[in-house]
Amino acid sequence: MAVAQVLTSEWTKIKSVRSTVWTLGMAFVFTVALGLLISLLSKDQFTQMNARERQFIDPTMTSFAGTGLGQLAMIVFGVLVVGNEYSTGMIRTSLAAVPRRGAFLFSKIGIATLLAFLVALVTSFVTFFAGQAALGGFKASIGDPGVLRAVFGGALYMTLIAVFAMGVATVLRSPMLSLGILMPVFFLIAPILGGVEATRKIAQYLPDQAGIKIMQVVAPENDVAPYGPWGGLGILVAWTALAVLCGWLVLKNRDA
Repeated sequence: MAVAQVLTSEWTKIKSVRSTVWTLGMAFVFTVALGLLISLLSKDQFTQMNARERQFIDPTMTSFAGTGLGQLAMIVFGVLVVGNEYSTGMIRTSLAAVPRRGAFLFSKIGIATLLAFLVALVTSFVTFFAGQAALGGFKASIGDPGVLRAVFGGALYMTLIAVFAMGVATVLRSPMLSLGILMPVFFLIAPILGGVEATRKIAQYLPDQAGIKIMQVVAPENDVAPYGPWGGLGILVAWTALAVLCGWLVLKNRDA
């Protein structure tokens, strides 16, 4: 089967599974709605801050407060894109139709990545403008230094998280096992390690803790990360590449 045909078949699989489409919709709703709510609440909080505290106000990052919840929907999307084939047994039929396993895997990830990026790009810009409208006098402009990078970086961050989940799901070959590992890591372990002084230096190299730097325009008061926004995104890219590479090796060397 030619690569174009493989891409077409993978696109058909993704759009025909309702749950994968719904998860992208939830990523948009969660990110925008929670970001808007936090921005509304932060506006009153900002007015009570003194001059020193206002130095660390980051309106852009405030509007992205819902990304933490939206990324969980992206993780579910990534896991379902790969894991559904294993849970239904369709992986055997797919590999029989496309014996070149590299072409099969990277076509699947490529189509899903493009779809995730388009949704993440719309989500990121809508989240920013909705959040800034809620912040009133504390808002940032898209033309301010570092803001456009942060907004575009938000789309890259959510996309890479979805691709990372695809790689992990390919390694584990089970949607339930993949979600059972990824959800606690992103929702519990990483925030806990990042909040404890003794483990903060380790946590800052985890995928989400490093990648989220790309959305920061103003560094937090207690920021100790030895890298900047693009350095943090580079760490997330490295994690994602490692997950996809491991997934490809597992798919290549093991029976379906």
